Amino acid sequence: MASLFFFFLAAISCLALTCSATVYTVGDSAGWDISADLPAWASGKKFVVGDVLSFQYNSYHTVNEVTKPGYDNCTTSNAITTGQGGNTTIPLSTPGDKFFICGLLSHCLGGMKLRVNVDGGQQSASPAGAPQGATTPSPPRPTSRADDPFPPGTSGGSSSTFKRMLKWNENE
Repeated sequence: MASLFFFFLAAISCLALTCSATVYTVGDSAGWDISADLPAWASGKKFVVGDVLSFQYNSYHTVNEVTKPGYDNCTTSNAITTGQGGNTTIPLSTPGDKFFICGLLSHCLGGMKLRVNVDGGQQSASPAGAPQGATTPSPPRPTSRADDPFPPGTSGGSSSTFKRMLKWNENE
């Protein structure tokens, strides 16, 4: 029984090590600022579902996630999200192109805008500490005694112990 628990714990630990999101500080040390070369910052980076963009900026800037027309025209009238106050994190939860602009028209027109392409091919589970809204799929559960992976009396342990381990995993 103890060996089964340690095997299960080791498997979960290995999964956690391979499923990690990357938190990107937009613009690196320059931050979200008109002086940052944002296209150069984004080039060469592979953004995947589960990653997080961290925008660090002065309080007179804003971060607006917009559609492609909003990006092209520097308009925030139909912004998807708006951040203000100097520290905004945005989880990349869906694949595709994402567009961000500063809400000050002169800054956006001056190049303070960012386009990232998010690849959908990352992990199937969100890592520990993932942004709120991320979900972790539950493992399949036995639906009947015939589907029980460890029926009573087998060397695999008791079914109730296995189910308690699954329940413990879901609460983590």
